[in-house]
Formats: sequence, C-alpha cells, structure tokens
Amino acid sequence: MLVAGAAGRMGERLCALLAESEALVLGAALERPGHAALGRELAAGVRLTENAAAAMTSIDVAIVFANPAGSLELLRAAAEQGVPCVVGTTGFRPDEKKEIEAFAARIPIVLAANFSVAVNVLFHLAREAGRLLGDGFDAEIVELHHAAKVDAPSGTALRVAEAIDEGRGAGRERHLVLAREGETGARAPGAVGVLALRGGDHPGEHTVFFFGQGERLELSHRSATRDHFARGALRAAAWIADRPAGLYDMEQVLGLR
Repeated sequence: MLVAGAAGRMGERLCALLAESEALVLGAALERPGHAALGRELAAGVRLTENAAAAMTSIDVAIVFANPAGSLELLRAAAEQGVPCVVGTTGFRPDEKKEIEAFAARIPIVLAANFSVAVNVLFHLAREAGRLLGDGFDAEIVELHHAAKVDAPSGTALRVAEAIDEGRGAGRERHLVLAREGETGARAPGAVGVLALRGGDHPGEHTVFFFGQGERLELSHRSATRDHFARGALRAAAWIADRPAGLYDMEQVLGLR
C-alpha cells in the first residue's frame, strides 16, 4: 500500500496502524518535493520519496491525505498505472472534482470527506432526519477543528449539509449559508447554515441542529484522536482493491446505501 502525505498528521497515523496490521502492508510512502523528511525510512525497505510514478510500481492501492494539487497529481499517476485510490483530501474546487470524476472512469476511487465509521452513520442519520422532519425544521451545522486546518467549512460539514438536502428531496433548490453578517433579513426557507470554528489542536467535532417549533433535534460526533479516521481509510483501501472503475464514497464502503 502507498501512503501519500505520509509525514502529515493522518499519514503518520496510517503508517503506524499499517505497522500493526496483519492484512495490509506499507509498500511506499510519498511527500511533497523539498519536504524535510524525504529519505526517512518508515518501514523495512520503505523510504519517504517524492516520486509518485516510481512508487506506484510496487503497490496495489494508494491512500492520499494531502492538499488538492498534490492529490490530483497522485491520481493522475494512479490512473496511468491502474492503481485504485482512497482520497481523504478536502477543499477541491468544482473543476477539480470534475477531474477526479474523469480519473474514476479509469480506476476505482473512494472519495470521502471523512473516513470515520461513526461520521458516515451521521451522514446517514442527517439524510433520514431531513427526509422525516421535512420543511417544518430548520437545519444548522456547527463544526470545530484545529487551528492549522486550511479549509473552511470542513468537507465533513458540507457533506452533512448535502445529506440533509438529499433527504429533503432531489431537485430542490439548494440554499447553503456559510456566513451571516449585518441585516440579513429573515432566514430563507430550506436553508442549511454552516458555522466553522477553529482553535487549538482539536481533531474534529460536528453538530447538526434541526430546529422546530418548541423543540429541536441534535446529532453530534466528537473526535478525540485521528486513529478512527485512519482505520476507516484502511478499511476503504481493503474494500476498493478489487472494485471496478468508478467513484465511490464511504457510505458505500460501509453498506449504508
């Protein structure tokens, strides 16, 4: 298995869990050109490199947690060599997502905003709540992440908002509210608001509020470590290895839809 972004927060946890795994083995590790850790040995015979094309020759599946540009570069190399990929990067622009869809016509790709099993159950529950509660309840999302996170709102929060809209019904006009300031007027019917908080070293927290008349429903997920994200990514890697080309998500990996 190839881990791209291996010297990052998630990459380090993936490599540590692979060292304990009996079914999966670290076969290659990548980092961006110029990274201070290049050349470091992460496992027996596996040194951190910047050469994606060369690393692809010795592995069956690749996992990438990196920035969008680095992730797309890895996917190009993987598509050329027919290597399935698990992508945990967030913050892709619409045109970059289109490029990922093109790669998925050639190789199987699991693209997920969050690889936690419990978070993907949250997506499922948010979709069901949107369907069952309908227009009589207003939906708002609050997310908290560490101070070093570079994108906001989190990809997980945006996926929760998307799941709520899916539950409310396909074809509806989507009204995502990412900021409120000044004289905003009354809340738009059907809107889903997202508030991003940043600070400290918190690995991630998401709460979905459904506000009705005289009552509210809250669905929350709180992370204490990054290990459950890494375990989910490894689970996705084992699942994707023998799938046909296509774009998959973590809910499909878990059989939730």
